[in-house]
Amino acid sequence: MIGANILKGVTAGFVATVVLSPLLIVKKMTGLMTGELDVIALVTQVLGGSTMAIGWLAHFMIGTLVWGGLFAFLEPRLPGSRPWIRGVVFGIGAWLIMMLVVMPAGDAGLFGVRLGLSAPTLTLVLHAIFGAVMGGVYGIDRPRRTGESHEPYRA
Repeated sequence: MIGANILKGVTAGFVATVVLSPLLIVKKMTGLMTGELDVIALVTQVLGGSTMAIGWLAHFMIGTLVWGGLFAFLEPRLPGSRPWIRGVVFGIGAWLIMMLVVMPAGDAGLFGVRLGLSAPTLTLVLHAIFGAVMGGVYGIDRPRRTGESHEPYRA
């Protein structure tokens, strides 16, 4: 059962990353975030890559394997009545990690204050979307918790 849940988590993480990626591109192309932190460029730089393909590959690996696998492990412990709600809770947790660890490490300050108000606001929205998609996909025909109805899950 644990292996099946991890596989569902990885699959859900991949789908959520696929959904999020065009939003990152649109965000960059439209300049929605002035002084923005370009996550793909930052990952490429941190990894010492010479091409943005390295950053995109890392982005997909993190979204799929790390976040997807971690969500599968944490999902039964997260608050919320539906998997997509638990996904949003997870996404907000990931956002907090980004705001408290990644942003300061990238010299953007706590909550990215050096990038302006749009940085924490827009990244919160993107993390909530990622979490909702991941939770929704994970919840499709998911293994049931003890005591849950055997009725098929309906979003």
